Amino acid sequence: MAERKPYENIHVDNADGITTVTLNRPDKRNAMSPALDEEMLDCILKLEADPDTRVLILTGAGEAWSAGMDLKLYFRALEGNPAGRIKAEWTTHQWRWYRLYNFPKPTIAMVNGYCFGGAFTQLIACDIAIAADTARFGLSEINWGVIPGGLVSKVLSISMNYRDSMYYALSGESFGAADAERMGLVTKVVPAASLKHDVMKLAKHLSELNPEAVRATKQAVKTVRDMSMDQAHEYLMAKSGQLAYRDKENGYATGIKQFIDDKTFRPGLQPYTRKAPAKHGAA
Repeated sequence: MAERKPYENIHVDNADGITTVTLNRPDKRNAMSPALDEEMLDCILKLEADPDTRVLILTGAGEAWSAGMDLKLYFRALEGNPAGRIKAEWTTHQWRWYRLYNFPKPTIAMVNGYCFGGAFTQLIACDIAIAADTARFGLSEINWGVIPGGLVSKVLSISMNYRDSMYYALSGESFGAADAERMGLVTKVVPAASLKHDVMKLAKHLSELNPEAVRATKQAVKTVRDMSMDQAHEYLMAKSGQLAYRDKENGYATGIKQFIDDKTFRPGLQPYTRKAPAKHGAA
């Protein structure tokens, strides 16, 4: 495993290619401070190229996933400090969206508790979100006279529909995990007691897939969202060619052989058998 930098506001753990990053301010319900954001950006950048990280899990310590931004440290402490505010805003958006949304390996939000306000950004940035049935969500900004700023109002459109986004942003009402699943904010809801087990099971499966195919699939699905049909067609043709070039284990040919010649592979039910599974995924 690559050397890890010691952090004060987050905890990083790696086992069998699965790296779990835990926001570690439980006394503040893992609210994000400028110091936490700097650590998260440093961590995410390192994990992008870390050969021991094939899947990234993001979770929170204690009873919360994240309560959003730390109002005292992120806002009050930076009043009258425009340079500090600019740096803090750049850092938080970099890790919560630009780096996490474009992370080259699968990302899973393991939502163990409260998820409010600014935390929606990194929640939606993750590829998959699995929530405990006890988790609670909300856009509370309206309750104290501000808008869901940063990137929250924008990223809502990726997972929630117009009516639900408007209702919860305007009312400030919180909602439970079942409603979050119904609205598409999370992928799946599981019992709180089995949350870690279920997430780890999924992460293990993802870690065993062809890493180049996983990387290309992530990029393809996300990139074509805002393209026309013609643009998407051309992009996906080019992306397929890029994958064939980058994939050193030649997964396509291996899968075809196992399906047609060996008759050992059922593509609709299982992944092909990787003859020599790469220990590390490409960044």
